[in-house]
Amino acid sequence: MQRIYGYRMTTTSGGNLSLREENGDIWITPARVDKGSLRREDIVCVHPDGIVDGIRLPSSELPLHQKIYGRRPDIRGIVHAHPVALVAFSMAHEVPDTRVFHQAWHVCRNAAFAAYELPGSDALGDTVGSVFARGHDSVILENHGVVTAGFSLQEAFHRFETLEFTGKTIIKASLLGEIRYLTEREISLAQQRQKPLPEYERQPPSSAEKELRNVLAEFIRRAYRQRLFISTQGSFSARLGATSFLITPYELDRGAAEPADLVLVHDHHSEASRTPSRAAVMHDAIYRRHPGVGAIVNAYPVNATAFSMTAVPLDTRTIPESYVVVRRVGRAPYGLQFEDADAVAARIEPATPALLLENDGVLVTGATVLEAYDRLEVLESTAEALINCRAIGELAPMPDSAIRELAVAFGLPD
Repeated sequence: MQRIYGYRMTTTSGGNLSLREENGDIWITPARVDKGSLRREDIVCVHPDGIVDGIRLPSSELPLHQKIYGRRPDIRGIVHAHPVALVAFSMAHEVPDTRVFHQAWHVCRNAAFAAYELPGSDALGDTVGSVFARGHDSVILENHGVVTAGFSLQEAFHRFETLEFTGKTIIKASLLGEIRYLTEREISLAQQRQKPLPEYERQPPSSAEKELRNVLAEFIRRAYRQRLFISTQGSFSARLGATSFLITPYELDRGAAEPADLVLVHDHHSEASRTPSRAAVMHDAIYRRHPGVGAIVNAYPVNATAFSMTAVPLDTRTIPESYVVVRRVGRAPYGLQFEDADAVAARIEPATPALLLENDGVLVTGATVLEAYDRLEVLESTAEALINCRAIGELAPMPDSAIRELAVAFGLPD
């Protein structure tokens, strides 16, 4: 709940979470308690016989949770909240199409829609429960918000956050132009990536590796805090040596990354018994081709990702910082990152250190972890300013004379 409230995905009085234990006990957030100051002891336990344990009353939406659990024995965690983008969809009586991203489809599948009923009523629980009974795990509530569920509370949260990210990005992309959605074949392509890296038995870590682990883990968490990553999406790697790098593991919760979680890749092999991000093959190809690259980020910031869903170019000739830090932004067609890592690496150049990966966010490189992260932040700020500019008037980019002046003053590569 701290995450949900902290990232403005619900309000002080809105939203409720629950989890169900094997014995049928339901632990649920309380009614009428400030979500910004919730404490462990505020959580209420409701037993199968209806007896309530706790110092608070259970959420008024307890019937909603009970009805869903009753219809889906496999569900162990539920999130109900009012994030802005999904509330907008609920007001328009629409459902975000998760086919914009392979990962959104993988995490959320087909979201569904439930007709309006009075909040807190048995009727709302019955209506929503029947939708979950049909096999859906994410449901938009008409003029209300969203409910997501999973085999654990963490999985329910991942679905919730991923669906809200999808909704936000669709809204932003619709302001740019026509949105490109993925076909079933393209979605399946992401699940059939190139062969994983072979394994090797590693040696004890050096002091340099330990330090790099600390630095990289902190920047991964920072990327999550700054909403450049979400819990289910984003890969960050850093070069350790000529043929070695550290990278986020597969299916890591990016908001909780620790130094020990990172996976070492050495000489095209991954350390044994660890599964690196599926982007590791692509990162490996980039490091091999570009000795000056010291860090790589695959990220999904809302505004820059919106550009990746349309054919609209991301023009960095907006303010001097954008052009100097980001330079030119290239583009890679969907699927290239899964089928031909070397071809992606070939699109990276000194004057093109960042790429839009069609329907798959952005790829940003830098000489250091800090440079790559800074470039990612500036790229997202630039993308947001470009989208906001459309509400004011037509973009007036910096003239060629100003670009030439910047190139000379900052020694920018051609």
